[in-house]
Amino acid sequence: MCGICGWVDFDRDLREERATAQAMTDTMACRGPDDEGLWAAPHAAIGHRRLAIIDLAGGRQPMIADDDGGGPAVLTYSGEVYNFQELRAELTGRGHRFRTHSDTEVVLRAYVEWGADLAEHLNGMYAFAIWDAGREELLLVRDRMGIKPLYYYPTPHGVLFGSEPKAILANPLARRVVDADGLRELLAFVKTPEHGIFKGMYEVRPGQLVQVGRDGIRKRRYWQLRSHEHEDDADTTVKTVRGLLDDIVARQLISDVPLCSLLSGGLDSSMITALAAKDLREQHLGTVRSFSVDFVGYTEHFKPDFTRSTPDTPYVHDLATHVGADHSDIVLDSKELMDPAVRAAVLHARDLPIGIGDMDSSLYLLFKAIREHSTVALSGESADEVFGGYRWFHDPEAVSADTFPWLVGENFADHTGAELLFTDDAQRMLDMSGYRGQSYRQALAEVPTLAGETGHQRRMRAISYFHLTRFVQILLDRKDRMSMAVGLEVRVPFCDHRLVEYVFNAPWALKTFDGREKSLLRGAAADLLPDSVLHRLKSPYPSTQDPLYEQALQAEARKLLDSGEAPCAGLIDPARARAVVDQPVGATSALASRAALERMLQLDAWFRDYGVQLAA
Repeated sequence: MCGICGWVDFDRDLREERATAQAMTDTMACRGPDDEGLWAAPHAAIGHRRLAIIDLAGGRQPMIADDDGGGPAVLTYSGEVYNFQELRAELTGRGHRFRTHSDTEVVLRAYVEWGADLAEHLNGMYAFAIWDAGREELLLVRDRMGIKPLYYYPTPHGVLFGSEPKAILANPLARRVVDADGLRELLAFVKTPEHGIFKGMYEVRPGQLVQVGRDGIRKRRYWQLRSHEHEDDADTTVKTVRGLLDDIVARQLISDVPLCSLLSGGLDSSMITALAAKDLREQHLGTVRSFSVDFVGYTEHFKPDFTRSTPDTPYVHDLATHVGADHSDIVLDSKELMDPAVRAAVLHARDLPIGIGDMDSSLYLLFKAIREHSTVALSGESADEVFGGYRWFHDPEAVSADTFPWLVGENFADHTGAELLFTDDAQRMLDMSGYRGQSYRQALAEVPTLAGETGHQRRMRAISYFHLTRFVQILLDRKDRMSMAVGLEVRVPFCDHRLVEYVFNAPWALKTFDGREKSLLRGAAADLLPDSVLHRLKSPYPSTQDPLYEQALQAEARKLLDSGEAPCAGLIDPARARAVVDQPVGATSALASRAALERMLQLDAWFRDYGVQLAA
């Protein structure tokens, strides 16, 4: 996987700024614990931290090509290109010679062959930068679905870039300032494309190229969702989905290091695990290793709520037994979830206070435990966005609402932001309802419509588009940061752009042909899964129900309020916060009841630990 960063400045000699460039590179050590490299020239410094997955000996970076005498092309690359073997064969046929067996060199040679058009040839998850010394131009590229992150920060004479904001913030040219729009973006629970939260910082949009030269910055989309007629019937569509997933999972099993799967006992992760088990068995490569997360006493004392009707563990064990997986449960308690070191690590991994409390802490601890055994994990992330799995896809009120459906009613309760605790002045200034409305209208205007498409089908196409461009990014960001914080690579087969494009254009009636959510995926998985898992209702990632966890949160918040220091840079109304802190905790703690406290504590820690300043 890896972490990348760099600095381009056309007004100074960056060979004299190696110490700063090294500091930027050092921030990426968590993403790349195996090796590091720094390349510097008069106007570019390129850094890399490596997590070795393919060609452990030969894939060192930054990697340099100097074929035409016009100066080197220097690549710093994070990710995996799953069609690298086919591309290598094609490029060899075009006269290229390879020194390594890495996909990194395939990407570099693809640039030498096709220039900025190389991205259209790649299938995978990636974020990379190429400095072309002959052209004196930097190229930034991000994968189609935005699985891998990439940020940049224009400066008066160039640009800073990095896999995460922390790499950019390590350079004194980057200011730790957040304006009103940055705060709004933090709280909105909607991902605005290209918004980097910090003032002056941007995120490369999924499927986008950013080119930086002496004449400024140019941006181009090389991929985006498009609408077209879907001509396949239900049986053909199910077979096509299955064929695509067979190919996708087989490609994503390629690794020179131990690999496992993340198993929740739901349809998505179970199908990925079952396909991986099948492929490994057929190749005589042994059994699939799988891991799941659980909490002490959670299964035995589980209480159904609005979003979760069953605990995961019984279904996890059914699937593991069915496919013969070598399975491990990672069982956590509230003390571990509230460990100050863990909470600080989660904030540092994110760089931003946009987490969801114990669900981030538990994911971080799960990945930390997995990393003791595996370096690569397969995940079922994004199947709900692709196939229409969330309950609000099927809620008439949410579907018809003039906003994003996940912001309607109880769907939004688990993610209610700390703005509920803000002062009246702060709430008026932020106008979160107005900001979310503006974001919604922007997204609605982008939806690629199909001629003659009307009514419910047209609306469901729009809702699918919202999820694939505004919602899935929230979850992909979370999974990337929590996994890479411990040096674990997570692959997401359901984000393969071929599958996304195909299913996006399937009519909603086909996506629900059996009267349930994710009909196409269930049909494609019918021969792989036990009935208990195949017909299980959607259940999100688990959240602890332990009242001791909520009580510990209240104690932390009370300590903050008693300190006499203004919480969250003065944005919080102490009286409102105390009212929440003093609420009695029930026998079962719910995520919705503690969401505001979680966000307040994280916001406050962010302002203090990161030295963030509010723009005047």
